[in-house]
Amino acid sequence: MSSSADSISNEPLFFDVPDRHGPQLPPQDLDLSSRWGVILAGGEGKRLLPLTREITGDDRPKQFCALTGVETLLEQTRRRVSQVVAERNALLILTKTHERFYKDQLRGVPAGNLLVQPFNRGTAPAIAYSLTHLNSVDREALVGFFPSDHHFESDRAFAEAVSEAFEHAAMHGDHVLLLGIPPESPEEGYGWIEPGARLPCTAGGSVFEVRRFWEKPSRETAKQLMSAGALWNTFIMVGRVSAFLSLIRQSFPDLLAPFESMWAAIQPGTEDSALENLFSKIPASNFSNDVLSAHPSGLTVFPVRGLGWTDLGEPERVLSTLQLPRRWAQPPP
Repeated sequence: MSSSADSISNEPLFFDVPDRHGPQLPPQDLDLSSRWGVILAGGEGKRLLPLTREITGDDRPKQFCALTGVETLLEQTRRRVSQVVAERNALLILTKTHERFYKDQLRGVPAGNLLVQPFNRGTAPAIAYSLTHLNSVDREALVGFFPSDHHFESDRAFAEAVSEAFEHAAMHGDHVLLLGIPPESPEEGYGWIEPGARLPCTAGGSVFEVRRFWEKPSRETAKQLMSAGALWNTFIMVGRVSAFLSLIRQSFPDLLAPFESMWAAIQPGTEDSALENLFSKIPASNFSNDVLSAHPSGLTVFPVRGLGWTDLGEPERVLSTLQLPRRWAQPPP
């Protein structure tokens, strides 16, 4: 493993966000019209089923569940993203089989903002679907991808960091930019980013090349990565649509081709059947494994501190972060 500790250990190289909590409105002079956002909400949430069953009495995925308070994770994510992306430009990736869980939550959202997969085939097809759709709408778009199962202690910190990421992407449009978090522990369940050389930038903070992407390493490897100055990958990604498409073409071309062919041949009123036909044939795939890890040279990383970020994908992490009763820590049957 190559060491990058010397290149990122100095505090000024990080984008530090003030520790301010609570919902915040975006600045009145901030132009959000050029930005698009895609909220990833099509997953099954199987690892948290004991928790969601206890709370709701059914098998709804975690993004449609209010783990604390009254807001579901999806509602929290939509509110957070609304600080950095205009609502008309916020797309949601969903799965048809979950409609009974999200129908009421998304009442009033324009149908054109809902990208509904007939089946869940993993994060890679979901992202390819949204990118090829967006490419037909706005080829020059700047787009951010946002998982719907994350916790942030400060919405303001999130908004400031993501806005900086959009500025970086606007000025350096040939790479996909990932938000990286300085680790607090050798976490095995996260993706890790090993930074390379620092890039010249004119926006706030610093951006680095990605030397290597590590998806869910062993604990021993995670310890080594932490010592070497690697970062947790938040899976928040920002870049031009063209940069994302180029990344997929180089690492996973077989994924992109069916979607591009579908959009080229589709006729008005046939999108649902075309999507069902496509999704019934493509295999499940994971964007982290099959795209990010396969082509790190197309990636950059923006280290950020002060977000209070946690991925709520694991029961123990949810219990620790949200201080829920430990009876929900049992694995799904």
